Amino acid sequence: MRIALTTVFVDDQEQAQDFYTRVLGFRLRHKVPVGNDFWLTVVSPEEPEGPELLLEPSGHPAVQPFRDALAVDGIPSVQFTVDDVHAEYDRLRALGVEFTQPPADIGTAEMAVFNDTCGNLVQLLTPKPDVIAKTPGANVGEAGI
Repeated sequence: MRIALTTVFVDDQEQAQDFYTRVLGFRLRHKVPVGNDFWLTVVSPEEPEGPELLLEPSGHPAVQPFRDALAVDGIPSVQFTVDDVHAEYDRLRALGVEFTQPPADIGTAEMAVFNDTCGNLVQLLTPKPDVIAKTPGANVGEAGI
């Protein structure tokens, strides 16, 4: 069993495609018409055959209350790992991305949170494998960090 696809709900698929490809740097994988919407997925340029992120229309009635509750609590809808949170923060800020939390050291990682312009908070994370490995109770598993 593999993780092949995960979803983030978006208010506007065209806007999301632009933001996730042009600004974040993901690559378009699929854009297939489905009624008035699309089966719209992007992938990491570092793993073009890896897991896809489905930019799912947010029209279902359950989506907005769910996303509102996450936003009120400051909980990101999705998280991406980057090599250097500070460098990515600087790069994205230069492109006009609005951060709700600048880079912060949380012990086992450094993280930042931004608004994706499509209705979501997104967390960027740079794990600290050496710190995680020394953390009591941490279980890294076979896949590593």
